Amino acid sequence: MAVYQVKERTVPRILITEHLAQEGLDLLRRELPEAWIDQRIGLVHAQLRAVLGGYTVLIVDSATHVTDDLLATSPRLQLIGRAGSSVDNIDLAAASRRGVLVVYAPGGDVPARAEYSMALLLALARHLVPANNSLKTGKWEHSRFVGVELANKTLGILGLGKVGREVARLAQAFSMRVLGYDPDVAVGQAQRAGMRMLSKAEVLQQADFVMLYTVHSAGASEAAMRIGAREMRLLKSGASLVNCAGGRVIDEAALLTALDQGRLAGAALDAFSQQPIGDDSVLQRLLAHEHVIATPHLGAWTREAQARVATELARNVVSTLRGDTLIGAILPSFPPMAPP
Repeated sequence: MAVYQVKERTVPRILITEHLAQEGLDLLRRELPEAWIDQRIGLVHAQLRAVLGGYTVLIVDSATHVTDDLLATSPRLQLIGRAGSSVDNIDLAAASRRGVLVVYAPGGDVPARAEYSMALLLALARHLVPANNSLKTGKWEHSRFVGVELANKTLGILGLGKVGREVARLAQAFSMRVLGYDPDVAVGQAQRAGMRMLSKAEVLQQADFVMLYTVHSAGASEAAMRIGAREMRLLKSGASLVNCAGGRVIDEAALLTALDQGRLAGAALDAFSQQPIGDDSVLQRLLAHEHVIATPHLGAWTREAQARVATELARNVVSTLRGDTLIGAILPSFPPMAPP
């Protein structure tokens, strides 16, 4: 395995802009006792631009967007750490152009995200959220919320990484038939997970429930995995859609249209094109839709997952700064260098 190191050896100055579990902070302080570690949660973009130039390492979660203009103000920055299994909030092309290494934690949140996906799937199938809301208003609408069983239904999974394959295993325990699509995964790998590999169109046409696990810039091209207006028309009538991946993999306006027209039974969304939602009119209408379950990107938010992710990321940050072997890294365009 190759060995990489940051551009120059300096006393690390680490800026953490979001929550990082204590296990990760403790590991950083223990392994990098000389480092300056500054946790400043809640910085807006302009504030981050103003201070980032003084740091060599930036650690973020999903809420901090690392853009080209931000990187342009940070000539000392050598390393970005993302506390999670996706990097869709980081401009990877800009980081690569500037020789900035990006590391993340690809395995720590797999059980949490898979379990959460099944929770959303069950909530959709049995109308748990609207039934809960109805009862709390004093109504007893016993016959209004007739659901469907998962047993003998078809689940289509787009994106067959670690989370997608784990969901396939869990779904089979519910006696579901599982179909999969991912241009970056071998047929044999999917078959070993108990899935049948088909084209994207075939999965959409046959599945009763469709789950998305693709992330922007994470391997397969965005165009190949995106669910737009054409894909919405391909979906089986009465199907439901679950998105625990990223906001940019779904055309949210097309989803709203499909729901309004009654072509979809429902959707469960844990990721959005804009986070927080803010004043986006399409997203506000989706959140208000009676057939939509929406949560604020909670898939990886368990105590156990946050501890694993923080520890895994901290180890990758330490390894990078020491010039050790890397696991969970997106390498910049400059060539590898042997450690001194």
